[in-house]
Amino acid sequence: MYVPTKIFFTKGVGKHRDYLQSFELALRDAKIEKCNLVTVSSIYPAGCKRLPTDEGIRQLQPGQITFCVMARNSTNEPNRLIASSIGVATPADSTQYGYLSEHHPFGETDEKAGEYAEDLAATMLATTLGLEFDPDQAWDEREKTYKMSGKIVKTYNITQSAEGDKNGLWATVISCAILLP
Repeated sequence: MYVPTKIFFTKGVGKHRDYLQSFELALRDAKIEKCNLVTVSSIYPAGCKRLPTDEGIRQLQPGQITFCVMARNSTNEPNRLIASSIGVATPADSTQYGYLSEHHPFGETDEKAGEYAEDLAATMLATTLGLEFDPDQAWDEREKTYKMSGKIVKTYNITQSAEGDKNGLWATVISCAILLP
């Protein structure tokens, strides 16, 4: 059984005339291009320790199979705003699992995309923990409710945005949660 014990977050942007190369450049910008990435769903393992990005990157070996939660978006439309965001919600009880969410919108700023991803992760965790809330409330109101319950200790996001190149190059953005043994 493999359960990750460490996690770190990274993001990147790449632009190139070829779609695939723009993705490769985004991976390079995020410093994870040397890994064979395997995307997984959205669980933040119980007791998983968050590492600073630089420390996590130092633990990677070229060619290793690396599990990640990835949000990714691309465009070759000039000036089109794209974003990718990972939202995170961790419970106060470290023996419980948390949630990661992926969001990859068009036309949203870093702040808006990040808040949305954070809201998604917090809502998934809140429903798992049985917290009652009004889904029609604004995110900042629900965030207060979640945190005041004492059951959700922390929410945050990592977000990358970019504008489509004015000359029509492909632009790709990625946001990743990298899970380590």
